[in-house]
Amino acid sequence: MQIPLYKQLYTSILDEIRAGKLKSGDRLPSEKELAEQFKVSRITSKKALEDLVQAGLVERARGKGSFVAKELPVLKDGNFAVSNPVLVEAGIPAQSQPSIGLILEDFSPSYGLKLLKAVEKACSENDCFLLFKRTYGRREEEERAIKAFQQHGVDGIIVFPVHGDYYNTSLLRMVLDGFPLVTVDRYLKGITACAVYTDNRKAGQELTEYLLARGHQQIGFVSPPEDNTSTIEERIQGFAAAFIERGLKLNPQHSFTRLYSTLPSSLPLSQVETDHQSLRNFVMEHPDLTAFVACEYNIAVILVEVLNGLGRKVPDDCLVVCFDYPDEGLNPPQFTHILQDETVIGKTAVDLILAQLRGVQVPLHTVVNHRLVESPSFPATVLEPQQALLQR
Repeated sequence: MQIPLYKQLYTSILDEIRAGKLKSGDRLPSEKELAEQFKVSRITSKKALEDLVQAGLVERARGKGSFVAKELPVLKDGNFAVSNPVLVEAGIPAQSQPSIGLILEDFSPSYGLKLLKAVEKACSENDCFLLFKRTYGRREEEERAIKAFQQHGVDGIIVFPVHGDYYNTSLLRMVLDGFPLVTVDRYLKGITACAVYTDNRKAGQELTEYLLARGHQQIGFVSPPEDNTSTIEERIQGFAAAFIERGLKLNPQHSFTRLYSTLPSSLPLSQVETDHQSLRNFVMEHPDLTAFVACEYNIAVILVEVLNGLGRKVPDDCLVVCFDYPDEGLNPPQFTHILQDETVIGKTAVDLILAQLRGVQVPLHTVVNHRLVESPSFPATVLEPQQALLQR
């Protein structure tokens, strides 16, 4: 990954000061003029000038513009002194404390809370400021948060992208400008942005194989719409791959991907009722299903309510597995589930932001290991082939 554009602009001005082309008291071009000269956005030129000011290289006079500082930082070995180790590798001055913006759709005990805590802890350990904003799944809130963070002068942004078909323009602008950015939980398809996430295809396949190994061949998959969301798309792919690798026929009618109540932008109460009825209809239309893979924990909870309401007890009559599960301490999990390592995802995201700030090339995709956690309440016995046929 290349050095961020704002840092390239910063370095260019710094080099001119070092070379004596710009002397103390000289006026610098305005944000608009720099943006046009270097063919970058105004946000990029603004960020470069702000960092120059905070490094003591540039002074601003209201209504007059930006000028090379009258008293420049002390020279050391022919270069300006560098006091912050975060940018030592890049060889340029920086703020005393980097600041990182974190943007999440939402968080809950089942997923997101541990991620938030991990980012906060990593920022604290690296002496970084942390700014946090929830978008509640609304793209306009995501765009507003990105703009606000950049105007505040954050050095990098970690984003849990909003679910949906399209990416907001501010997010794409950051990528084009080379602004330090890391997406978590999912990656942006077709966009060269740094991302940290779980191998959802592999995890979806493992959950499905867990059920197949117990004799269940009529398995349903339930989730929110794919909508260009890599996480859901790959879980669906993993579900299908488990059948294909065993040479089993996959019935496309057994996948139901029209659930909305777990999306932060939904109206919870009314949408939960709608999803409850949709799942009830789906289960009634497919009485042959003996097991289900739920894309999320909250969907699994609604599904169990539906099944129990239809007289089908879980786990005695059918099994439900899912992704993620709230940390309930000593209580054993109700569902066999995929446990994503949110702590590692959060810490890695901060490490990648700091590496970008140092000008270090970072991988575009970092996959964090997960594990399958089995519920002790699941039946110990495996369905015999004859039983599986009867239940189909």
